[in-house]
Amino acid sequence: MLFALLPKIFTWLITSGIIGLTCQKDGSYFDGNPPWIEKCPHSTTETTMRPVKTQLEIIKQGTVDVIPEDLLIEKLERSLKNEAPLLVKQGFDPTAPDIHLGHTVGLKKLKQFQDLGHQVCFLVGDFTGLIGDPSGRSDTRVRMSQDELAENAKTYTEQAFKILDREKTIIEFNSRWLAKLNFAEVLELASTQTVARMLERDDFEKRFKSQKPISLLEFVYPLAQGFDSVALKADVELGGTDQRFNLLMAREIQKNYGQEPQVIVTMPLLEGTDGVEKMSKSLGNYIGITDPPDEIFGKTMSIPDELIAKYFELVSSKTPEEVRAVRRRLGDPKTNPSHLKRELAKDLITQYYDADLADEAETHFDRIHVEHEVPDEIEHVSIEGDAEGLWIVDALAESKLCKSKSDARRMIQQGAVSIDGEKVTDIELRLAKQNAAYTVKVGKRRFVSIRVV
Repeated sequence: MLFALLPKIFTWLITSGIIGLTCQKDGSYFDGNPPWIEKCPHSTTETTMRPVKTQLEIIKQGTVDVIPEDLLIEKLERSLKNEAPLLVKQGFDPTAPDIHLGHTVGLKKLKQFQDLGHQVCFLVGDFTGLIGDPSGRSDTRVRMSQDELAENAKTYTEQAFKILDREKTIIEFNSRWLAKLNFAEVLELASTQTVARMLERDDFEKRFKSQKPISLLEFVYPLAQGFDSVALKADVELGGTDQRFNLLMAREIQKNYGQEPQVIVTMPLLEGTDGVEKMSKSLGNYIGITDPPDEIFGKTMSIPDELIAKYFELVSSKTPEEVRAVRRRLGDPKTNPSHLKRELAKDLITQYYDADLADEAETHFDRIHVEHEVPDEIEHVSIEGDAEGLWIVDALAESKLCKSKSDARRMIQQGAVSIDGEKVTDIELRLAKQNAAYTVKVGKRRFVSIRVV
C-alpha cells in the first residue's frame, strides 16, 4: 500500500508548490547542481596518456561489463585531446575494519586507471554505511552505528594505499555532501526514480514476491550512491556485478541533475575461502590484506581447487600470459593443485608484505600441517577451574580460541578441537589441574597453551 502511495505523495508535493523538481537551469531547485558540489581536484602528478585503443584494452581486461563502451571511448578521446584525466570512483562502506582480497579486485582496476593517467577517487561510504547496502541481501541488513563506521574507516585509507598510488588518489567521505541534504532535497532526489523501477532490482523483486519486508531505507541506498556520482561529477564508476543496479541508477540520476552520465565498469565477484559465498568479513570466508602472513598462507591453501585460476586472475600479481600458463598447468593431470596454491599464497604475501615473510609463512605452514608440529610461539593463558577442573567449553571461550560457548560446542561437535594432539569428542570434558599446560588447537591454525589454576 505504501509503495503505491509514494508516487502520489511526490506528485502532491510538486503540484502544491512545496518543492520544485525540474532540473532546468531556469527553474530548478538547485541552479544546475547543489551549491556544495565540486569536481575532485586533480593530482599534481602527471602521467603521459596512452592511445585510446591501448587504454581501452587495458581497462577491459578482467571486467564483466563496460556500459556503454562507446561513451567510454568518447570520454577517453576527449580526455586525451584536452589533456584532462577522467574522474574514476569506487565506493567502499566501512562495515568492517579490514580490506580483504574481494575489495582488491576493484582496487587493482583503479590502479590501472591511475597508471593510464586518470584521477581516482577512493570514496569511503561513511554515510551510506549508516543505511546499509541491500545488494544481494535476502533480508534487511542490520544497521551499524556512526561510531562503528568511524572506527572501521580509520584503517581503510592506509590499507588502500597498499595498492593505490597515494599521490594520485583522492580520499573522500560521502557524508560531506549527503549529510548536508535537507528533506526537500532528499525528496528531489527520490523523485528521479519510481517504486516500479526499484522493484526491478532482482533481490527486491524476490523479497516482494515472497512477502519479506523491504525497508524504505533500503530504497534510499541506491539513490544515495547515485548522488555520490553527482557530487563528484564522476566520469567512470567501478563496482562488483552485484552493484550493477546501483551503478546504472547513478547514470539516470546524473542525467536528472544535468550531467553527462558516468560509464560503469563491473568487476567479477570473488568467492571466499568456502568457495560458495562472496568473500565477506561477516561470513568469515575472507583473506584480509593485513592478516598476518601465516594466516594469509593458511587461508589461501584452504581455497577449493576450482577457484585457483580465478584467484590468480583477480588478485595475484601475475600477467595475463602467466595466468594462462596457470590454467594450462591446472589442465595437466600431473599437476598437484596444492603446489599452485603455495605459489598463490606466496605471491599474495609478497604483494602486501615481502618475499622473506612469504618464505617464512610457507615454512610455518609446513611445520604445522605437514610435519604436524606446534608453532614455536603460541599464546599462554591461565584459567581458573573449580574442584572438578575446567570445562572444555569454558576453556575454549575464555582463551578466545572460540567466539562464544555455543561456538565452542559447535567446534567440538565438528571434530575441530584437539588437546595435546588428541581430538576432543566429549563436550563435557574437564581439564584437570596439573603442573603442565595443555596445548589446545582449534581448526588448522589456532593454538593456545592453557594452564588450569
